[in-house]
Amino acid sequence: MNIKALELQSAEAATSAPWKIATYSLVLESVKAPEFIDITKQVEQYVAGSGVQAGIVVVFSKHTTAAIRVNENEPLLLHDLEEYLERLAPREGAYQHNDFTIRTVNMNDDECPNGHAHCQHLLLGTSETIPIISGRMQLGRWQSIFVIELDHPRQREVLVQVMGM
Repeated sequence: MNIKALELQSAEAATSAPWKIATYSLVLESVKAPEFIDITKQVEQYVAGSGVQAGIVVVFSKHTTAAIRVNENEPLLLHDLEEYLERLAPREGAYQHNDFTIRTVNMNDDECPNGHAHCQHLLLGTSETIPIISGRMQLGRWQSIFVIELDHPRQREVLVQVMGM
C-alpha cells in the first residue's frame, strides 16, 4: 500500500467514526527547582478513562516557567539534566527581566527574579503530543512524561487533552 492510500483510508475512517475529546486538569505541587515530576501514570489513566483507542494525547503546561518534556526517568540522568539547564541559563545570571528598577510589564506584588526559568523554558517547551494506538500511549521503553519546574516550589496546572476514536 502506498502513502496516498494510507492517507485516504485515514480520512475515510475519520468521517465514519465519532471523535472523542476529553480534557483533564492535573494540579500538582512542585517542591524544588529544577524538579522533574513524572506524570506518566496520571496521563495513562486519563487516556484509559477517555475511551480513545486511536488518536493523540496532548500534555500542556499553563506556565511559562514549567515545561513539559518526554525523557528517561533515571536519577543520574535527571541530575545531569538539572546541571545542564543551570549551565545554559544560570539562576544567578544577569537578566533584564530580573531588574525590577526598569521592568514595568507583567509585574505582581510577589514577583521574583526568574529570568533563568523563562530562558530554560524556551529551550524545553510547553507541550508534548503522544500517539495513542489500541488505547495506549506509544511511549518508548524508557520514556516518561515530565513536568519540569524551573522557577520555585508552587502549585502548577497541566492540561491533558485526549483526542481520537
